Amino acid sequence: MADLLAKTPIDRRLAGIIRPTVEGMGFSLVRVRLMGSRRGTLQVMAERPDGRMEIDDCAALSRALSAVLDVEDPIADEYTLEVSSPGIDRPLTRLEDFERWKGWVARLETDALIDGRKRFMGTLEGVDGADVLITLESGPARAPFDALSDAKLVLTDALIEASLKTQKDAGFDETRFDDIEVEDGEDADDDLREPQEPRP
Repeated sequence: MADLLAKTPIDRRLAGIIRPTVEGMGFSLVRVRLMGSRRGTLQVMAERPDGRMEIDDCAALSRALSAVLDVEDPIADEYTLEVSSPGIDRPLTRLEDFERWKGWVARLETDALIDGRKRFMGTLEGVDGADVLITLESGPARAPFDALSDAKLVLTDALIEASLKTQKDAGFDETRFDDIEVEDGEDADDDLREPQEPRP
C-alpha cells in the first residue's frame, strides 16, 4: 500500500512525530518529504480545514515543529525545515482530497498497470468506496487509491483563476509578498513557504 502523504520509512517516522503538533494547532498534514542527503530539506505541507494556509500560519507552525524536532532529533544530518501550503497544483495525498477536488483536472500515477496504463490525466469525478474516479479523453476510469504512487492537480487557467478568487474573497493581501521570479526549467509553484536556516 502506497502512502502518498509520507512515502519513505523516514518520511513516515517524521509524519508520526510532527502530526500531533500539526493537528493540535488546527491544521491538516498534507505531505512530508525529506529531500536530499547532506544538507537536505524537510518539506512539510499543511493547510487549514478550509484549505487556506497563510504566511503567518506557516511561520507559527514552523516554530512549533522546530521545537518538537529539536527534542526528538530524528534526522542525523544537517537539514532545512520548510513549511508551506500545498500550492495551487497541489499534491493529492488523502482519499478525501479526490472528493474535495472533484471537477478539476488531475494527473495520477500507479505502480502497476491498471487497464493497460500507469498514468491517468483527466477530470476528477470523486471517489467510490476506496476507488478514485476520473474521466479521461477515452472515457471514465477508476484506480484504487492504494494503487496510486503519485497524484496532483494540473495547473490550468481555470484552477489559477479559482485560486486567485478564493484568495481575494478571503482578504489575502498580495502586496505583502514580492513577485516570484522563476528561472528557466523551474515550476511556478504558487505556494507560501516559511524556510528556516540550516539545522545541525
